Amino acid sequence: MIAWIYSIVSVFLISLVSLIGILTLTLNKDRLARLTSFLVSFAVGGLFGDAFIHLLPESFRELGTNLPVSLYVISGILIFFVLEKFLRWRHCHIPTSEEHMHPLATLNLAGDAVHNLIDGMLVGASYMVSLPIGIATTLAVIMHEIPQEVGDFGVLIHGGLSVKKALTFNLLSALTAMLGAILAIVMGSEIEGFSLSLLPITAGGFLYIAGSDLIPELHHEVKASKSLLQFIMILLGVGVMALLIILE
Repeated sequence: MIAWIYSIVSVFLISLVSLIGILTLTLNKDRLARLTSFLVSFAVGGLFGDAFIHLLPESFRELGTNLPVSLYVISGILIFFVLEKFLRWRHCHIPTSEEHMHPLATLNLAGDAVHNLIDGMLVGASYMVSLPIGIATTLAVIMHEIPQEVGDFGVLIHGGLSVKKALTFNLLSALTAMLGAILAIVMGSEIEGFSLSLLPITAGGFLYIAGSDLIPELHHEVKASKSLLQFIMILLGVGVMALLIILE
């Protein structure tokens, strides 16, 4: 019952992050780009921190340091590779332009819905393992959802949707995380070892998102002072995940 309550509340909060796009309307393009860069940096630290500080150590402790765990991590990487490759969806926060085109709004929503479904499953499975792991995973997801939803909102507006419709469809897409969490908890209750096996898969997914999607975006900034701030934000993200261990 605790896993149910925490999972539902967590994915509901994650879903509400989809509404953050409305804040972008109050910021000019340059300020939004700077803010997004720092949010992406923070997300990188949070994803790496959750993977290396929480998920992988717990996986090795519960499942052992063996071949299946390694294959689970690789499968997590491949799942997100497939999601991007075949649904043409990715964590991208560069504004749409003639030089950098985003997929159509409907395609972005479809890919985002699948991604959020997976996020919900990862959060639900994490809470089935332990409360601290669930909280850490929830925070990591929120960290990378914030800059992602800013980008998604821009894609929908650019695709011709009104502000109201963009917020509505983005929220509906985000709510698929609720279904994912329910699915993970039900399957975790019925299938022995299901929740534990999702931990290294989650770690692999987070490593892929941070390393393949987010870090390359940070390299677009070449100014030394801003690059240093990015590095500090990455450390801050890692620090938040490390702090959770101390608070346990």
